[in-house]
Amino acid sequence: MIAKGKAIKYGNNVDTDVIIPARYLTSSEPAELAAHCMEDIDAEFVNKVEKGDIIVAAKNFGCGSSREHAPIAIKASGISCVIAKTFARIFYRNSINIGLPILECEELFDESDEGDAIEVDFDSGIIKNVTKNKTFSTQPFPGFMQDIIENDGLVGYIKKNMK
Repeated sequence: MIAKGKAIKYGNNVDTDVIIPARYLTSSEPAELAAHCMEDIDAEFVNKVEKGDIIVAAKNFGCGSSREHAPIAIKASGISCVIAKTFARIFYRNSINIGLPILECEELFDESDEGDAIEVDFDSGIIKNVTKNKTFSTQPFPGFMQDIIENDGLVGYIKKNMK
């Protein structure tokens, strides 16, 4: 699996309330959630994100409540991957469960600018900032997690393996 897109950067402690504000939790429709993704931290997010783009964040991305709406909104917005220095554990698990690839990489945030071209090879754990010609390594997903992501989340994975 490979992801390619431009970096959209956010700092430390991006919580689920700014990823998808609570006032929109009356819907569980991915497209509706995507329409309001990041609007309280970045009003232009929905206008600038393009299919395949990659969120690059600092520490503790996805902290706050345990709502699955947050990774659903991100994935439905067109983001192909989130790479952060660290993630809140419940956000990490929710992301994998809905099929949103997320990786931890300590260096990428500090070595990237908004709009840089980023490539991720999930099989090897190699992340490239193509714009700056820099390469970083992270722990690749174990095979079973790649299967979950490739099947659009845990539900798809279970359905496939029940056949």
